[in-house]
Amino acid sequence: MVTGPGNGKSEAEKRVYYRIHKARGMGVNLRDYDAARTEFTWAAAAAELEGLPEGGLNIAHEAVERHARGEGAGRVALRHLNTRGELREWTFGELSAQSNRFANLLAELGIRPGDRVYTLLGRVPELFVTALGTLKHRCVFCPLFAAFGPEPIRARMEMGEARVLVTTPALYEQKVAPLRAQLPALSHVFLVGETDGADRVGVQSLSGSLEAVSAEYRIAPTDPEAPALLHFTSGTTGRPKGALHVHQALVAQHATARLALDLRPDDIYWCTADPGWITGAVYGVLAPLAVGATLIVDEREFDAERWYDTLEQQRVNVWYTAPTALRMLMKLGNASGRRLEALRLIASVGEPLNPEVVRWSQEVLGKPCHDTWWQTETGAIAIANFLSMDIKPGSMGRPVPGIEAAIVERDPAGAVRPYLDPGAIGELALRAEWPAMFRAYLGEEERYRACFADGWYLSGDLARCDADGYYWFVGRTDDVIKTAGHLVGPFEVESVLLEHETVAEAGVIGMPDPLIGESVKAFVELKPGYAPSEVLRRELLAHARRRLGAAVAPRAVEFASALPRTRSGKIMRRLLRARELGLPEGDLSTLETPPAST
Repeated sequence: MVTGPGNGKSEAEKRVYYRIHKARGMGVNLRDYDAARTEFTWAAAAAELEGLPEGGLNIAHEAVERHARGEGAGRVALRHLNTRGELREWTFGELSAQSNRFANLLAELGIRPGDRVYTLLGRVPELFVTALGTLKHRCVFCPLFAAFGPEPIRARMEMGEARVLVTTPALYEQKVAPLRAQLPALSHVFLVGETDGADRVGVQSLSGSLEAVSAEYRIAPTDPEAPALLHFTSGTTGRPKGALHVHQALVAQHATARLALDLRPDDIYWCTADPGWITGAVYGVLAPLAVGATLIVDEREFDAERWYDTLEQQRVNVWYTAPTALRMLMKLGNASGRRLEALRLIASVGEPLNPEVVRWSQEVLGKPCHDTWWQTETGAIAIANFLSMDIKPGSMGRPVPGIEAAIVERDPAGAVRPYLDPGAIGELALRAEWPAMFRAYLGEEERYRACFADGWYLSGDLARCDADGYYWFVGRTDDVIKTAGHLVGPFEVESVLLEHETVAEAGVIGMPDPLIGESVKAFVELKPGYAPSEVLRRELLAHARRRLGAAVAPRAVEFASALPRTRSGKIMRRLLRARELGLPEGDLSTLETPPAST
């Protein structure tokens, strides 16, 4: 395991590190990729980072401070497009000063290294200021998805013992203020934007608070293994899982931004992911800033024509987006007459990329879309379609240099055996360790250890690998629902439905959807004395949407007289899905009441 950037690097290490990158998309064949995989080391990747003058590695130093010295202070770090489409540029110098102020603010408030600072924000510059200032002060940064409802927000802030929250007045009043009494660790809330002037206990204006502190801050020596990032991901049962990453994760995040996204210091880069998800935090904030690129930060929501305008007018070179967004462009957008010659690479993440989208991208946008695969737990891109490779439409690509992947099966004793035959379907596994690998599930050591066996990280994704070493996504080994690039845990949805006075039991599954991959569907069993009706269906949908938010709540509710359960009482989501899709029901021996034989 690499412990931080070295004091220098050999010329041989430089050549190895850039073996793929230096191709610059000019048709390098697979032999170059294979050579780079053989010779690549994480030590060489770490040597590309500067490190702190007094020792150690700090993400914020690499992302902003090393660019903000001398003439670099005037280089543009962010191009911010607000909700009215007005453009305002932020230089590395400005970003450095404002994030220094936030770090000083935390220090003055008595917030200590290791404490958790949360954001509930959209794509705004204050998100960058908060993230970088938090990391400078060696606190743990945890972004939340602004479309979450009050319950997912409360659960995640309670689990992480949030000390500080940065959000907007509207989001605070709608989603946090009613739950404030349930969050005793939350000491300080800072609001971004115009406030109504009303006094609130423990609530302050962010801009006013920043003006009152110094713009000078010295980052203390930072252990590369110090906690840095906390991202929540959904599970099939129980609470969300809080995946904890350390400062050393930037070694892999920076390397993959260079190798998988071909990102360069003079690039204009646009990542459309919401900052509440790990893609939006890692490849929307930290990794591209560490490279030194100029980032497009667009507050506005999806609109096909405006997205084309942004690509064209901002002369975007590298665009990282989601298959759902590309499918929406296919359906709604028309790129005819657009000048997109600046666009060098289109990449996607979050869900399988349909072959049709790859072909459409080539025909309409002039470039194929390069799929990437990674997870909250991996912390960085692990498998990708590189510019130096031929694309096989529908494939996730091949492993990043430094990552060893395999298709494996688990035997009854829990041991792992890699499949050797090409095309075999099994669980996608990665050989531990790599710098961005998550270090813990917050407060759940047993759950964390269950992710590993025989030196492999077990992803929970079913996949296959062909004879050329390309990986292909097949599905999930569990019941987690992947909708529009987001993971939704059925347990969270079921728990909120059970809060309704009419619901006795609930089972939630994902249903195939051509636009968003899967949509969330709920089956509910009513308590005695209540009858199914369209009015009640709409009431349950509204209840779930109000508590969970639009991104998590079910899009459909179906009433059931009885839900299939195991003898231990667990809802059999697998059976619900099989029956709904007309698929074979499989082994029914564990049913609470097995069907009678005929």
